[in-house]
Amino acid sequence: YQPEAYVPRTDTYVAKESSINEQIDRMRHSATRAVLERDDVIIVASVSCIYGIGSVETYTAMTLDIMKGLSTDRDELLRSFVNLQYSRNDISFQRGSFRVRGDNIEIWPAHLEDGAWRISLFGDEVDDIAQFDPLTGKTDHRMDRIRIYANSHYVTPRPTLAKAVKQIRNDLKARLRELEDQGRLVEAQRLEQRTNYDIEMMEATGSCAGIENYSRYLTGRAPGEPPPTMFEYLPDDALVFVDESHATIPQIGGMYRGDYSRKLTLSEHGFRLPSCADNRPLKFEEWDAMRPNSIYVSATPGNWELQQTGGVFTEQVIRPTGLVDPEVLIRPVANQVDDLIAECRDIAEQEGRVLVTTLTKKMAEDLTEYMHEQGLRVRYMHSDIETLERIEIIRDLRLGAFDVLIGINLLREGLDIPECRLVAILDADKEGFLRSETSLIQTIGRAARHVEGRAILYADKITGSMERALAESNRRKEKQLAHNKLHGITPASVVRSIENILEQDEKTPMKKGGRRGMRGKQPKVGDNLASHLENLQNQMREAAADLEFEKAAKIRDEIKKLQADELGLPAT
Repeated sequence: YQPEAYVPRTDTYVAKESSINEQIDRMRHSATRAVLERDDVIIVASVSCIYGIGSVETYTAMTLDIMKGLSTDRDELLRSFVNLQYSRNDISFQRGSFRVRGDNIEIWPAHLEDGAWRISLFGDEVDDIAQFDPLTGKTDHRMDRIRIYANSHYVTPRPTLAKAVKQIRNDLKARLRELEDQGRLVEAQRLEQRTNYDIEMMEATGSCAGIENYSRYLTGRAPGEPPPTMFEYLPDDALVFVDESHATIPQIGGMYRGDYSRKLTLSEHGFRLPSCADNRPLKFEEWDAMRPNSIYVSATPGNWELQQTGGVFTEQVIRPTGLVDPEVLIRPVANQVDDLIAECRDIAEQEGRVLVTTLTKKMAEDLTEYMHEQGLRVRYMHSDIETLERIEIIRDLRLGAFDVLIGINLLREGLDIPECRLVAILDADKEGFLRSETSLIQTIGRAARHVEGRAILYADKITGSMERALAESNRRKEKQLAHNKLHGITPASVVRSIENILEQDEKTPMKKGGRRGMRGKQPKVGDNLASHLENLQNQMREAAADLEFEKAAKIRDEIKKLQADELGLPAT
C-alpha cells in the first residue's frame, strides 16, 4: 500500500497505489459480519484497526434479506445486488460478483471463501436457496433464508450520496475563494479539477478513486469527530487483548500524527479538500475512550499501562516447565568479538544455538563476514527480509543449518527458539532505544527457553537501564527458584516441534532462485569466503579483459548470490 502524498520540495505528487489482498479483504468482511450476528467471535487485528472502515450504521442498513417464498421482481433483485456494489459477471464468477442463468441467480458473498449462494425463482417467488461450490457446482446444503451484506464497507445509499455531493460542492466553493484570495491560482485550479471529477464519478457510479477522503460527508459526521472504525462494531461487553503492549501502545499514539502531516500537505497544495484530514486513524485519546475492557500483555509493561492499573498487574513469571530466567554475565567490550567467537564455538560443539544483537547494520554485516571467515556457521537477519523468509531463517537455525544468528532489533519480541543456549548483546552500555531497560529484558528473555540458557552483556560500565534490567531479572529468578523448591520441580527445556512453525508455509513452494535452491551451492563450512570471492573477482576481470562479457556477467551474478545467501543479505 502506497498512500497518496505530495513532496513540495521536489514538486512530486505520488498517487495512491493499493493492491487489496483477496484473503485479507474476505476475512475483514467475515469478521464484521460475524461480530454483528454472533457473540462468540474472536478477531485478530493489527494496529491498523484504528483506521476508518466505514460506518456501522450504513453497513448494517445496506443489507438484503431473502427467504423462501419471498415475492420479488427478478430485475429489482438484480438492481439490489448492484446497489450493494456486487458486479454482474456471467463469465468469470468470483467473490463479490453475481451471475444469472435463467431463473437461477448465483451470488458469491463477500465473506465466503469457497462457497456461493444460488437463488432459484419460480415466477416472481423465491422457490429455493442453496449454498454450492463455485468450482464444481455441487450443492452443499439448502437454506430457508440468507442475509447479504454489502461488497464494500464504504457502501452509501443514494439519498446519502446526493446529500454528501451537495456538501462537497459547498465546501469546494468556500475553499476556492480562500485560495484565490491568497493568490494561489494554481492550487485553486488543481483542486477544482480534481474535486469536480470525483463528484462526477460519484454521481455516475456511486463511487470514485479515493472516496475515503470524503468519508466525513458520507458518514454525516462533524469536522474533527473520530472516524468509524472496527471498535464501533464491537458490543459493549467485548474484551480487547493488546499483545506486546509496550510496543503497540506507542504505535497507536503515533499513527495519527504521521497521517495528519501527510494530509495537511495535500490540502495545502490543492490536491484535496481540507476535509480529507477527517479520514484518519483514531487519536490515542479517542481510542482510549472507545475501547472496551482491555488486557495488556507484555513481559515489560510500559509506563502508560502501569498508570492505568495503578501499578498493580498480574505476573506470570512462573513457567510450567520450571525454567528460570537465564544467568546474566557482564564482560568487557575490549575483546568482545574474540570472546564471542570462543563462546559460539563452544555452544556449536554442544549443538546449541546463539543469538547475537548489535547496534548497527554495518557492524552486523562485518561481524557476520568475520565470523564466517573464522569457520562458524552464521547468518544475518535484517529488516529487508520478508516475514515468511524470516520464519524460514529461524526454522533453519532450529534445524541446525547454521549455529549463530546476528541481528539488530529483530531478536526481541515473539522470537521463540528453545534450542538457544546463549544470547549475546554487544555494546550493552550504549544507553538508547536499542539498549533500554525494555529492550534488554526482552532480548535476555530469548535465552529463557533452555535450561542452560545464558545471556552475556558486553559493557565497560553499568548503565541505569542495565542495572534495572538485571534487578528485574534477578527478582523474577528468585521467585521462580522459590516456587520450584516449594513444589519440587526440576527445570526442563521447552520441547516443541520445529515443523509447526512453518506448517502452512511448507505447502508453498519457494520462489525460483530462493535460498533452498542455493543451499547445495554454498561453500562448505570452514571455507574462506573472502578468498573464494577474490578468486571469482579475478576471473570476472580476466573475462572482461578478453571481451567475454557474458562469462563475466555470470561470474558477477555468482558473486552476488554467494554474498547474499551466505551472509543473509538481499541479492541486488
